[in-house]
Amino acid sequence: MAEFEKSISFDGRDIRLKVGLLAPQAGGSVLIESGDTAVLVTATRSAAREGIDFLPLTVDYEERLYAAGRIPGGIMRREGRPPEKAILTSRLIDRPLRPLFPSWLRDDLQVVAFTMSMDELVPPDVLAVTGASIATLIAKIPFNGPMAAVRVGLVGDDFIINPTYAEIEAGDLDLIVAGSPHGVIMVEAGANQLPERDIIEAIDFGYEAVRDLIKAQQDLVAELGLEIVQEAPPEVDQTLSNYIRDRASDEIKKILAQFDLGKPERDSALDAVKENIATAIAELPEEDPIRVAANADGKALGNTFKDITKYFMRRQIVEDNVRVDGRKLDEVRPVSCQVDVLPKRVHGSGLFNRGLTQVLSACTLGTPGDAQNLNDDLQTDQSKRYLHHYNFPPFSVGETKPLRAPGRREIGHGALAERAILPVLPPKEQFPYVIRVVSEVLSSNGSTSMGSVCGSTLALMDAGVPIIKPVSGAAMGLIKEGDEVRVLTDIQGIEDFLGDMDFKVAGTDTGITALQMDMKISGLSLDVIAQAIHQAKAARLHILDKMLQTIDTPRTETSPYAPRLLTIKIDPDMIGLVIGPGGKTIKGITEETGAKIDIEDDGTVTISAVDENKARRARNIVQGMTRKLNEGDVYAGRVTRIIPIGAFVEFLPGKEGMIHISQLADYRVGKVEDEVAVGDEVIVKVREIDNKGRINLTRLGIHPDQAAAAREAAAVNR
Repeated sequence: MAEFEKSISFDGRDIRLKVGLLAPQAGGSVLIESGDTAVLVTATRSAAREGIDFLPLTVDYEERLYAAGRIPGGIMRREGRPPEKAILTSRLIDRPLRPLFPSWLRDDLQVVAFTMSMDELVPPDVLAVTGASIATLIAKIPFNGPMAAVRVGLVGDDFIINPTYAEIEAGDLDLIVAGSPHGVIMVEAGANQLPERDIIEAIDFGYEAVRDLIKAQQDLVAELGLEIVQEAPPEVDQTLSNYIRDRASDEIKKILAQFDLGKPERDSALDAVKENIATAIAELPEEDPIRVAANADGKALGNTFKDITKYFMRRQIVEDNVRVDGRKLDEVRPVSCQVDVLPKRVHGSGLFNRGLTQVLSACTLGTPGDAQNLNDDLQTDQSKRYLHHYNFPPFSVGETKPLRAPGRREIGHGALAERAILPVLPPKEQFPYVIRVVSEVLSSNGSTSMGSVCGSTLALMDAGVPIIKPVSGAAMGLIKEGDEVRVLTDIQGIEDFLGDMDFKVAGTDTGITALQMDMKISGLSLDVIAQAIHQAKAARLHILDKMLQTIDTPRTETSPYAPRLLTIKIDPDMIGLVIGPGGKTIKGITEETGAKIDIEDDGTVTISAVDENKARRARNIVQGMTRKLNEGDVYAGRVTRIIPIGAFVEFLPGKEGMIHISQLADYRVGKVEDEVAVGDEVIVKVREIDNKGRINLTRLGIHPDQAAAAREAAAVNR
């Protein structure tokens, strides 16, 4: 393809598209730029493999540190395992892209995005999402697009499109909206307890910009002389489907209408019906068209049975407004909560149950040195002081699988729950701990990510973290059949699996802190999205009330096994003094006291130890080393060593001065040992600090009141 460039301007910002320049052997490629941020996105299609009954789409986003003029750390000095942000961006691209491919497509598809240059103004993630749509169009892959994404920020009272990093940090909203010509298809947001009406308005504002980007892509395709590919779906033989419908429809409907059945019982009953069908088919002659169709790829029977079950479940909801467990459309499953579930060696714990979904969250309080270092990715933040990790073991759904490292789903759900809690955490100055919450999904039947939000809130309050407000969350679903739309509150597994939407909303009683919407259809109107957001509020408040019945305020004390943190501020010019050459001084303090010391560039010193007395001892040493002395100050100290001309006294932790023999008494002293011995407590006054920083002390001219005050201060600091 010949080189071609196009510029799109909207909301005062330019997006530049370059095609035909890079990656000529990819199916389609585009270099999409804004400011000095440039992302190369490619889309490639390969022939379908045998036995595939799903869309094998792979989306990979990778960051190259040369994009920010940096060299990777570690021994290898090259990029390794993708950082969490890259994995989340891969999911961000995948989620609005996947629903737009035809359901019958089975070809291998791969979308790869590289951030090749990045400035400090333009985040690359939304550019990569839009670039994926353009690359797919150029690759001539069947696609119900175009699709585009924008970020919406809120600074003051104004919404802005594609804000800079600084504007995101300063604002109360970080919202990504992706859409197609058919409507909104994906939403991802973190918010500072914003009311529902503001979120809805922001989504509408963002979708207007999305439509401009869609129009620009349509113009680009026309200018390149291409067409948006719409291949006809393959013909489907209905023989097997009709056979199963005739023999199983009544039984499937009966099972779905047995509202007292739990998930395991319902699944077993449906499996029994499917097995009976399989047995009947196996008794047919080998040449029978039904048996041939069922054995075509080994999965035809299961997939067809699932489609028929899906049809009747959805029809029951649309026609009767009743769900498979008998709930009303806006009804939440039974909720129960517990705190202090685990021994206090675990600093805080919370158990959250909603129906058959159960999440146990554990909170750990750490020191500033436990913050996560983010130097090996392109994020502008250098560290994280709040971490949420989500685990989904196979036994939670009654399966057996090898335990592996967290996958993309686990990382994505953990990040969503983390985002939901961040706006209510106390400021670092008030609560300097690094906080980690781990949510273990012990049983899953839908909405485990929102269960993790609720479990995290319980664990944080149990650990004594003074959160601003408790956070709860609920997942909303959707059934759309033609013009008929039903929004479902608190979806369970079957409704997520066979439904059209998974819309997770988390927040406080004041407003929303996080939301995430994924679709299985090609777009949704703002009216339906608004209905889901408002319906979610009632569910969140209902769940929050159940949580507050268990624990309504954070505990006033932390676990006795949590570290005790003491924070002081020193002159940044004295940081080197505390650290010492090669870290010798700070290591010495740690060894002497057993406390851990973390020092930040602004002079903030955080001292931690499980035993608070050890932390205080280390604090006193640091304060003593860094205290600015004035001539005339009086201290109580101890003699540390004696030389012929005087005695050295440690009058503050880590700080010594010398009393010359002439200053030991108001008469002539023959030998220093005649007046003091090593270990003696003495009251001294700072006589002078010479030009080399040496401190000269005296025992002369000290008022009795000054001596008494010095002894009292020394006793407090011990």
